[in-house]
Amino acid sequence: MDGKKLEYKGEEALKEIERLTSKADKVQLNILKEILTRNVETEYLSKYMKGSQEVADFKKCVPVITYKEIQPYIQRIANGEDSSLITGHPITEMLCSSGTSGREPKMMPTIAEDLDRRTFIYNLIMPIINQYVPDLDKGKAMFLYFVKAEMSTPCGLPARTVLTSYYKSNHFKCRGEDPFNNCTSPDQTVFCNDSNQSMYCQLLSGLLHRQQVLRLGAVFASAFLRAISFLERNWVNFCNDIRTGKLDPLITDPDCRKSMAKILFSPDPDLADEISSICSLQSWKGILCQLWPKAKYIESVVTGSMAQYIPALEYYSDGKLPLVGTMYASSECYFGVNLKPFCDPADVAFTLMPNMGYFEFIPLGRGENGTSRVMDIEEDEDEDVLSDKLVDLVHVKLGGYYELVVTTFAGLYRYRIGDVLQVTGFHNQAPQFRFICRRNVVLSIDTDKTNEEDLHRSITVAKKLLEPFNALLVEYTSYADTSSVPGHYVMYWEIVHHHGSLSPSPTVDSLINNVVTPLDDKVLQECCIAVEEELDYIYRRCRSHDKSVGPLEIRVVEPGTFEALMDYFINQGGSINQYKTPRCIKSKKALKLLDSNVKARYFSPRYPYWSPN
Repeated sequence: MDGKKLEYKGEEALKEIERLTSKADKVQLNILKEILTRNVETEYLSKYMKGSQEVADFKKCVPVITYKEIQPYIQRIANGEDSSLITGHPITEMLCSSGTSGREPKMMPTIAEDLDRRTFIYNLIMPIINQYVPDLDKGKAMFLYFVKAEMSTPCGLPARTVLTSYYKSNHFKCRGEDPFNNCTSPDQTVFCNDSNQSMYCQLLSGLLHRQQVLRLGAVFASAFLRAISFLERNWVNFCNDIRTGKLDPLITDPDCRKSMAKILFSPDPDLADEISSICSLQSWKGILCQLWPKAKYIESVVTGSMAQYIPALEYYSDGKLPLVGTMYASSECYFGVNLKPFCDPADVAFTLMPNMGYFEFIPLGRGENGTSRVMDIEEDEDEDVLSDKLVDLVHVKLGGYYELVVTTFAGLYRYRIGDVLQVTGFHNQAPQFRFICRRNVVLSIDTDKTNEEDLHRSITVAKKLLEPFNALLVEYTSYADTSSVPGHYVMYWEIVHHHGSLSPSPTVDSLINNVVTPLDDKVLQECCIAVEEELDYIYRRCRSHDKSVGPLEIRVVEPGTFEALMDYFINQGGSINQYKTPRCIKSKKALKLLDSNVKARYFSPRYPYWSPN
């Protein structure tokens, strides 16, 4: 990518958006040709294209894949083989995706110039927002950024999240002064690996600059709400620090202490009293507007699984601060931007920038007569997709549902991202997409994404703990409870008891008719932690390291509850012949039915094991 593109600011950035989207078809074709030219001699492409650089051969011969097909190549590079297995450029690091494979994070290859592409997208955001909100260069942004734990591949390549990679890159560290991106948090507080110390220092910085803050935010809505919860627990300490002009001794990170000393250097009892009087209020409704009275909006991801946090954000802002989603990105590729950032969160649509990678789409369904047709997105994602089924970026249809497929310079070819999108419009030639969901994700609180297979496997292991007590799990479902911060997974279990040893396949009736012997509380608590121990690397990191997910809960329900649940769904128009117990519940009425039959609740008694290595 041309390095000068990184310098686009203001009107020049907006002109570049117009230029790229006005000839999206040509830009896309040139991107694919350049990828093929650079990478044609790689082992992966040679296997399918036999040295050809023709676009037609690429579309005819290169298969559509999921992670399991490219994973062996990535693992070989991680073990020390040459990057030329998949790309013509040196792979500089592996990016740990929020998705997992075999309970471990998926590793996505990245090359040096990918940082240029990410910076290009970041540099488009403020020129877009400036069209709607003036004078943002007259104050500061309280954006909360955090790094994640890092690890290394066997050959020594860094393996970390895409955001950690960016924050620790020279693109971020050595960025020039920009009045539109003047943040309250000192960089060293962002780089701190201790999330609690980082959070403490960043929030304290935001409070010290409360009268200058014009924008609030974090990358994900869940992280911003976690910060509010942290503020509720620690505001007395913050006020004490401000009143005395001294940082709490519990902050031990030397770089944090050094950077904070530059902004917390003298007592300010008046500011401490202001903050104390606000935080002492009985209700925290609208607290954000009171603590940061000049704030214009909250910037955060509020689409997909993050939409569940919108009511809480609106509560803490009293509905006075717009929720702004700016960009669409993943570990595999940064895709595009929201050209109407102040729209309703339900209407957020992202315009894909055609210079980011080569984009194709698997058709899934289409809305008819202005309404959305039910999509069949529950088919096996490992099922082969015919190459001629894919649609190019500029040929998607308005109202259509698609799964995104990407080809990158770093070595992903026709790779299924797993996101389901709907076309809501076009900006010049470039389509605009509404994010619908991730394929096959059942539960998500933060960056965790638990699918039905992982959930079933975890419960299969945990339920064995019931067998010595002559008890059997006969049915279960779940939901992501975000009514408190941090949110947590809730499992509804229907358990039956019997006398004697378990037969290989006992009937529900025969079990229910036996006398119930209560289970010891510790058994169900151990079931909770057993489920967590079997969930994937990302979930266990969120629970044990990031503390962004709370202890898993099992709610034991009365016998017959799941029959009542089936009756409910059938009465809603479901077919008894096709009914399957949903493994995740989102219907408020269905959750009310389940909760009305809960007879006991149990929580995980400790953190699941997690190690960055």
